[in-house]
Amino acid sequence: MYYSDDLIEEVRSSNDVVDVISSYVRLTKKGSSYFGLCPFHNEKSPSFSVSPGKQMYYCFGCGEGGNVISFIMKYENYTFKEALSFLADRAGIKLPEVDATPEEKKKAGLKSVLLDINKEAALYFYKLLKSEKGQRGYEYLKGRGLSDDTIKGFGLGYSSNYKDDLYRYMRSKGYNDDILKETGLFTFSERGVFDKFNNRVMFPIMDVNSRVIGFGGRVMGDGEPKYLNSPETLIFDKGKNLYGMNIARTSKKGNILICEGYMDVISLHQAGFNNAVASLGTALTPRQASLIKRYSDNVYLTYDSDGAGVKAALRAIPIFKEAGCNLKVINMRPYKDPDEFIKNLGAEAYEERIQKARNSFLYEIDRMKENADMDSPDGKAAFYMDVARKLLSFNDELERNVYIDSVSSEFFIPKEALEQSVKQQALTYKGEPSAKKYTEFEEKKHEKKTTEEKINDGVKTSQRLILTWLIEEPDIYGKIKGIIGADDFDDEIYHKVAQMIFEQLANGEKPTPAKAVNSFMDEEEHKVVASLFNTQLAEKNLDKAQKEKAITDTVRKVKDYSLTKAMNATEDGNEMQKLMMEQSALKNLVIHL
Repeated sequence: MYYSDDLIEEVRSSNDVVDVISSYVRLTKKGSSYFGLCPFHNEKSPSFSVSPGKQMYYCFGCGEGGNVISFIMKYENYTFKEALSFLADRAGIKLPEVDATPEEKKKAGLKSVLLDINKEAALYFYKLLKSEKGQRGYEYLKGRGLSDDTIKGFGLGYSSNYKDDLYRYMRSKGYNDDILKETGLFTFSERGVFDKFNNRVMFPIMDVNSRVIGFGGRVMGDGEPKYLNSPETLIFDKGKNLYGMNIARTSKKGNILICEGYMDVISLHQAGFNNAVASLGTALTPRQASLIKRYSDNVYLTYDSDGAGVKAALRAIPIFKEAGCNLKVINMRPYKDPDEFIKNLGAEAYEERIQKARNSFLYEIDRMKENADMDSPDGKAAFYMDVARKLLSFNDELERNVYIDSVSSEFFIPKEALEQSVKQQALTYKGEPSAKKYTEFEEKKHEKKTTEEKINDGVKTSQRLILTWLIEEPDIYGKIKGIIGADDFDDEIYHKVAQMIFEQLANGEKPTPAKAVNSFMDEEEHKVVASLFNTQLAEKNLDKAQKEKAITDTVRKVKDYSLTKAMNATEDGNEMQKLMMEQSALKNLVIHL
């Protein structure tokens, strides 16, 4: 690690978790904590809790949690070091300058090295584009109407015809094959090492913080595939990133335009629509929709107008609805995509199309009507029945009635007949979307677990309860000291955290759960640590005797499991006898508060 534990703790403790998070999330005080809508998943009722006492946040809906550093890492998609630097600046703390050696970079982790390599590759491709070797790529981009400023702004480049051009360059920079194998930029085979991208215009793919995480390449000529993307790597996950989001996130437009291709995004940005993004060669994912929702509730689909584009739009609509976005669909006709549209009609005409964008539900009804045989009575009746069934997707009656009015008016369906049909469909289908979710929930709820898994889950719950109790009521430590300790927490993360908390309590210090998070670099680990201090305690509604029984039973469960594991691991007869006596004594354990 570049910085000492003391310095990390100074930065963390200088940034109040409520102050920082309230600049991102609207919080309301309830009791000793603050609550708001979770920024990491879609919800209507606030389950996102921020505790000034613990200096931690935790979502009881999705399980995200951690301290102020964790929050900045998750929300801004920063590394630990980047989040620490951000918070240090905020608190006016000057971090020491560190000139990282190759060995230090290695310690910082593979992720940082891969980001360095991708950045180096992007610069290499850009320089090649501007050289004589890249003339073909440069002429292609200029022929597509892109200015030099736009080419520079998006860092567009060119990969040469040579099979190992980039590979030889990276080796000259000191990177070895073990590292280069992890980048996705090369193909390693018995015949040698070859560049993944050859004779292509290159599109650097950046995360929301403008770090190059991958590449897209458009072949020059008739080669296949026409577009090629980097494979997924440690730093490149196609399903959670969006092309152009690093720029769109700071746009003042108030909405996000989502396209299908790189050139669509670039053409729109050049035309002044710097709020355009695109998915990365795959269908839209729920994680991408959640990322968009983080920056704007209002989304406009501007997909291709051909059959494939319509299908993609119909697949994307329910995903955006689930994410809680307000969605409209822009009509590109008679042109295929935004790039063609802008070139032929210009930015002003495109702005008009935005203003006339179709409500996503009515867009779906339009497509249903296009596929129906409206010239026959049977076809028309089937269309009306499908519309009625579609209206069941609105669980809220008031919202459903608003759409019944709109559909009745726009599609000339008698309102009373439509309302009656909706009621009949509700009795028959019981609301397919809701029923489907309920079925999936029930299936997950009844997944079979082995007896060992159930016991392990129960013990972990009890271990979390103990740690939460010790934070909420440190006096309990005096009652369980000598009975249970950090060694009774067998999971690696649980044990490490328990050790910190027990040591603080043994030294007479107030336990600091937010400080415990500092010992972990990974976001998922932060999430686990946060859960250890946010187990919901039922004893708040219990009297003294009931609370004593609850704590006694929990301590017994954890200790009994710990002793059983120890007995299974020992072959020493004396040790076995000692452990059995301890286990037997547990039956008489009573903890008095």
